[in-house]
Amino acid sequence: MSEPAKAAPPKQASVVKYKAALRKSIRKNAKEPEIDFLNITAMLDMMTIILVFLLKSMASSSASIPQSDDLTLPVSVMSSEPSQEGVVVVVSKTQILVGENPEPIVLLPSREQLSQSGVDAKYKRSGPNDLYIVPLANALSSARDTDKKVRAAKGLDTGSSEAIIVADGTTPYRLLIEVLFTLGQSEYGKYHLMVISGKKK
Repeated sequence: MSEPAKAAPPKQASVVKYKAALRKSIRKNAKEPEIDFLNITAMLDMMTIILVFLLKSMASSSASIPQSDDLTLPVSVMSSEPSQEGVVVVVSKTQILVGENPEPIVLLPSREQLSQSGVDAKYKRSGPNDLYIVPLANALSSARDTDKKVRAAKGLDTGSSEAIIVADGTTPYRLLIEVLFTLGQSEYGKYHLMVISGKKK
């Protein structure tokens, strides 16, 4: 008599396949963790950036122009608040500066020469009688391009820019006219003259 055939044992999944299936299931059912807390480090970083921005803005404010022997502002009886808009043009006794650039745009001669013919002819477009100061116009053109972008971002009129003139109290009329003429030729349509508020007599 022949013996009855034995049934084959059921196949069992190997450990490797089991672990692979388990990892796949975990990945499939994984959910992004919910953020239910405040990240103090990120908030401190943000506050630091804001603080630095505010300090930088206050330091470069047109109302905080340092005075010295080379630059003494004239006194005025007007009591209006100083403007905070526009590029700053500093006209001291020895040089002309534009914006935050510490490098002088134009070096000025003596007061006597400035009263007669203004800025040296080498800075002019066509000789000593011209009112257009070429290096000043070049610097103003660069500042104007930046101001256009800022005005466009704020939704303001980009047709012309504003300038804040910080001039020494002894600045000759001829030099002031040359600076104003160059500003006008560089698309600056509004000017503010920075002065020290004084008492009415």
